[in-house]
Amino acid sequence: MAPIISVRNLTKTYANGFQALKGVDLDVEEGEILALLGPNGAGKTTMISIICGIVNPSGGEVLVDGHDIVKDFRVTRAMIGLVPQELTTDQFETVWNTVSFSRGVHGKKANPAHIEKVLRDLSLWDKRDNTLRELSGGMKRRVLIAKALSHEPRILFLDEPTAGVDVTLRRDMWKVVESLRASGVTIILTTHYIEEAEEIADRVGVINGGSLLLVEEKDELMAKLGRKQLILDLVEPLANLPQRFAGNGLSLEPDGLRLVYDFDKDSEQESIAGLLTRLGQEGIHFKDLSTRQTSLEDIFVSLVGGSK
Repeated sequence: MAPIISVRNLTKTYANGFQALKGVDLDVEEGEILALLGPNGAGKTTMISIICGIVNPSGGEVLVDGHDIVKDFRVTRAMIGLVPQELTTDQFETVWNTVSFSRGVHGKKANPAHIEKVLRDLSLWDKRDNTLRELSGGMKRRVLIAKALSHEPRILFLDEPTAGVDVTLRRDMWKVVESLRASGVTIILTTHYIEEAEEIADRVGVINGGSLLLVEEKDELMAKLGRKQLILDLVEPLANLPQRFAGNGLSLEPDGLRLVYDFDKDSEQESIAGLLTRLGQEGIHFKDLSTRQTSLEDIFVSLVGGSK
């Protein structure tokens, strides 16, 4: 099956010479949740804006369900819903009217039943007659999602959807995203919250400096780049790590009070047992031990931390 979004050699250079995108290639499968991670200025919003028809590309090609975003703009835009970072809403309009108006902007006939369903799904039904200025920041962000869903898009872009939202509301919104995916909507989100990608994404893309560094299945990425560590808090400090332990993944922290062992999870039980036996024979004793699994945040930092 062809991807619902296909990006090939996408570039964008602004008038001031800044190159926001440098030959990006990306395929997005229908029905998946793809999280795009990257620091400020990485190119995330530029790429989304191009696919949504807001910004013109400098080069390359983007197809949405086989339609070119430039030649078939109306067709592709009708398939896409966008939730921007900024809370850009008419503060004196009611929730019902602003969401209904968004549907009309996309050329869809009035459908009160659909608008009601969207508002109920987003816990906005009780606020339908409130003006936007009466709502909290979290509720206004929900209204942006409702506006993006008003014309029944097949693809939903969420650009930093939970920025400035408290933890409880953030988790509620994750549930909304998951329910949308269950209904068949393809979702691409950008986020600064690593746990957001860990919680809900099927695949993770890392973008930095206008280049897409990788796109991987989340679990495969964790298995490929993640690692497990055994941490041993020692009874007495060590001046140096004995030579017989050199080169096997064991390291001594600078204070001499902790040993850290990187191990293969597929053989962790035997490896750890053997290590503890060897340490005991060497007269090295520990008072506490713990394990640590590399997080997606660790992987992200390792990929972009050294490149600016």
